[in-house]
Amino acid sequence: MVHQVEARPAAGASSQAGAEASAAPPCASCGAALTVLVADLGMQPPCEAFPQPSHFAPEAVYPLRAYVCARCFLVQAPSALQPEEIFTDYAYFSSYSDSWLAHCRTYAEMVRDRFALTSDSSVIELASNDGYLLRNFVEFGIPCLGIEPAENVAEVAQAAGVPTLAEFFGVSLAERLAGEGAQADLVIGNNVLAQCPVVHDFVGGIPRILKAEGVLTLEFPHLVRLMEGLQYDTIYHEHFFYFSLLTVEDILGRHGLRVFDVEQLPTHGGSLRIFACHDAGSHPETQRLRDLRADEAAAGIDRIETYTRFQARVVASKFQVLEFLIAAKREGKRIAAYGAPGKGNTLLNYCGLRQDFFDYAVDRNPWKHGRVTPVTQIPIHPPERLRETQPDLVVVMPWNLKDEIASQHAYIEEWGGRFVTFLPEVRLLEGGEWRPA
Repeated sequence: MVHQVEARPAAGASSQAGAEASAAPPCASCGAALTVLVADLGMQPPCEAFPQPSHFAPEAVYPLRAYVCARCFLVQAPSALQPEEIFTDYAYFSSYSDSWLAHCRTYAEMVRDRFALTSDSSVIELASNDGYLLRNFVEFGIPCLGIEPAENVAEVAQAAGVPTLAEFFGVSLAERLAGEGAQADLVIGNNVLAQCPVVHDFVGGIPRILKAEGVLTLEFPHLVRLMEGLQYDTIYHEHFFYFSLLTVEDILGRHGLRVFDVEQLPTHGGSLRIFACHDAGSHPETQRLRDLRADEAAAGIDRIETYTRFQARVVASKFQVLEFLIAAKREGKRIAAYGAPGKGNTLLNYCGLRQDFFDYAVDRNPWKHGRVTPVTQIPIHPPERLRETQPDLVVVMPWNLKDEIASQHAYIEEWGGRFVTFLPEVRLLEGGEWRPA
């Protein structure tokens, strides 16, 4: 049973492109009216809400539409959900991806060496999850503090020896910490900026806990890569914003923070890691920062027509996914999903994929075992289920980890099983390469 919930007045939106300004809230950054629709993904449940199996319990769904601000070009998905409804008890644990842990270890070693962090330094991570990153700084002997609003996740970090506050970060908490002398040489925010609906409260707290010559690093999926790679499944209620370098520089600049360097990363389908400091900080601007600004301009990130073409591509992708699955089921194929990530739930619900297509899903996170995907009600099992049932096709839902997952479970080839990904097009793994189906 599905219970449709209309967006609250502050978050409602029209489903039509070119909606009247009164149908959507103002831009969360600059306050301009939101009138340009980027993607309409229909009615969607919270993507990390995995219920117990039931045929009767109602599940709430909400409109999921992304808009772009015609003034500052910030892409945003106004949500009917409040952060407390999403992040107080959360299903996402970062430690279940080996490649992500390796990425974080490399980062920790890099910033330690680049910025000469020692036992006299201090590190604060915002949205520190289960302590997967800060464990490295604990090992290095560098004092650190995690701030993580999900209490169940924060408890895991604390048990692992990572000091963690189970609170939402913003100006109020930052002022309290600063008043207690808790300022940092390094402030980290990995994949959190998109999840802060009151973005200026979150960013406004950062300069208060950053030392005069301190460094801020933020990682976030790059909007340019999202649009190029048709990564519409990364749009969901938990992600309020979709950033370019252009929009992040604008937001940070409003709070006296200056970007001085940037790295382009392969993580999450293509991400940016920006390095910022106080306006008066001594860190010089790098050439790769200037190069990326030029690359974004060439990609049309500051032109509205770049965004208005996206919805048609999303619809075409849905048709292709359905055509592939219908043909496979008509041939009698047994299909399983690998992974039950938030992005997978966006795609499942947008395309209407339930147990008539997927026998089950598997996931490494034991918290999800015995539960079902929201609304689509696909049962979730441990990965061992693959060997037990030997499906013909295994669809990798966290496509950003497709190579890691295919390598870990190459044994499906023993019975002729094949791996599939859906975006940016349907692809099958053949001879070690992902080829169009």
